[in-house]
Amino acid sequence: MDLDVSAVKLGLLCVAALSAGFVDAIAGGGGLITLPALLTAGLPAHVALGTNKGQSVFGSGAALVRFARAGLVDWKLAKVAFPFGLMGAFAGAALVLLLKPEVLKPLVLVLLIAVAVFLAFRRTPPKRDSEEPSPKPRAQAIGALIALVIGTYDGFFGPGTGTFLIVAFSSLLGHGLARASADAKVVNFASNLASVTLFTLRGVVLWKVALPMAAAQFTGAWLGAHVAVKGGDKVVRVVVLCVVAALVLKLGHDVWQGWAA
Repeated sequence: MDLDVSAVKLGLLCVAALSAGFVDAIAGGGGLITLPALLTAGLPAHVALGTNKGQSVFGSGAALVRFARAGLVDWKLAKVAFPFGLMGAFAGAALVLLLKPEVLKPLVLVLLIAVAVFLAFRRTPPKRDSEEPSPKPRAQAIGALIALVIGTYDGFFGPGTGTFLIVAFSSLLGHGLARASADAKVVNFASNLASVTLFTLRGVVLWKVALPMAAAQFTGAWLGAHVAVKGGDKVVRVVVLCVVAALVLKLGHDVWQGWAA
């Protein structure tokens, strides 16, 4: 694949990746920054999608490591969430060949508005929920289901994956938002890994762009995870609400354009 990207464009893409990594580590939604940036740089849609996954897998990995070092990752839950997230992403990528992702946009728009309302009025769970793991079989089963369903969604469509994961772990398992961000990164890393594997096999990852962006994404994700760890639930709540608002505006615009056409 021989696509030229100037040094100036590459520098701007790295700035976008740094910002995306920071935001994504806290609340998800980093693709809102990097994917449009790659398309604006002139990459074809399929190459932009592949390259985006090629760099974002490093960001989700960095955030996961930082959360793990802070002791926020429930490894017993992660043991089931990771493989189910991986399987879900592979299934979603296969499903996208059968259905058009555009059919999901109105549904996702409604779900995101519901997420915003939920977060705005949600009470902070007891402190023990964000500090102590709850490796009960029921919690593991719920975590596996969350990973499978949202991992499939990520492989199929994607926007808002990290945000949906945070809300799902928070509401269904009672985790604090900071810990839910850590749980989300386990699944997010798995789904990104599955996606980048498929895109690489298809030859649509532009690595000369993806690798410099990956370095920036890694740095941003590490910083974002640090802020989430130090700032706790309050910081995560604010950033998640901002990301949800941006997603609602973006998808609302896309849906409106589709109806107008």
